[in-house]
Amino acid sequence: MWYLNMNAVMAMSGMILVLALTRWWPHNKRVLLLAFNLCFLLVFSKKLFIFYVVYTLLNYLGFLFLCHVTKWRQGWFITAIVLNVAGVSCLRLFGMKVLENPLFDTVILLGLIYNVLKVIDAYYFAYFFGKDARVKLMDYANFILFVPTFTSGPILKFKDFMADTKQPYRLNAAQVEDSIKRIIKGMFKKIVLVTWMTDLFNHMQAQELHTHQSLFLMIWFYALIFFDFSGYSDIAIGFGRLMGYNMPENFKKPFQSPTLTQFWRNWHATLGDWFREHIFMFFSRQAPSRWTAAGLSVLIMVLIGLWHGFSWLYFLYGLYHGIVMALENLLGKSTVNKKKVSRAYFYARCLLTQAIVTFSVIVYSGSEDTVFKIYRGLFHWPWS
Repeated sequence: MWYLNMNAVMAMSGMILVLALTRWWPHNKRVLLLAFNLCFLLVFSKKLFIFYVVYTLLNYLGFLFLCHVTKWRQGWFITAIVLNVAGVSCLRLFGMKVLENPLFDTVILLGLIYNVLKVIDAYYFAYFFGKDARVKLMDYANFILFVPTFTSGPILKFKDFMADTKQPYRLNAAQVEDSIKRIIKGMFKKIVLVTWMTDLFNHMQAQELHTHQSLFLMIWFYALIFFDFSGYSDIAIGFGRLMGYNMPENFKKPFQSPTLTQFWRNWHATLGDWFREHIFMFFSRQAPSRWTAAGLSVLIMVLIGLWHGFSWLYFLYGLYHGIVMALENLLGKSTVNKKKVSRAYFYARCLLTQAIVTFSVIVYSGSEDTVFKIYRGLFHWPWS
């Protein structure tokens, strides 16, 4: 969201310049970044600023408590997670107008579904490492409020971010060049490609649809979503690295995924990784059986669906992907080694995976009317 606002882009560019000019100061990345994150939110929205100051402080206190507490440790851990999930769920209900309160402002939801995942990751770290997980409030706040990834990821890992925090701000010419190229590529995707593709999609879906048109729109929207999501990730990764932090890749050649299981390791990779790591870690400490892995696949994908939105369409989207992944686990087909199969077989599996994804990705359009219209169009033969 920030990256379509030139003032926000200029502010982040200015922050990078300040970091570069003060690189002689060993704590510039920590102190100046916190000041920037807080000032950025304050200028954007006072309500957002107040909400996140309170939200960050409360969770930091919970984080420290979990680092030190020994009695009923698991209970406190689960309580912290449940409270955060309940909080974000309630705010989503306010955003959907299911609940109403004059204090609610939709801007408060900005970035929360991403940041609650980071908060929970920090609780996991505190639970498993105890006192060794302790960090200063400044570093914890920077982790939660990190502006480049605030609204749409990639989702940062607590331990990786803290490891980067300990390193001095240092960039070489090659890193700067690569990051700037990444930002430019992302801007081109978001501003040029996505804008043009969205206009064409809206124009076509407003007409009466037949089978070939619905199929085209499904494929077209899939490409649109890829350029949109990956474009944002490119920009966030570029700015994040220029601020001195290693940003994880979010898209790892997803179109070359021979199974749906591998697809979710390559598409929005940090989201899929987060759910796999935290759900498997919680429910299955040891290597799971095929049936356990299948059941957890369904659970994880349903949660990912609901994470995108509280609607039955997103629930069915997650269930659909979960069932396919469960079948892959049960049949022992969850991975395909490109080096051990023929080229034709590998790409046939890739094509099948893309067909499975294309059939469902239209749910991301966010409009039930659009989704139903395109699905109905599949059965509207042009000669009927």
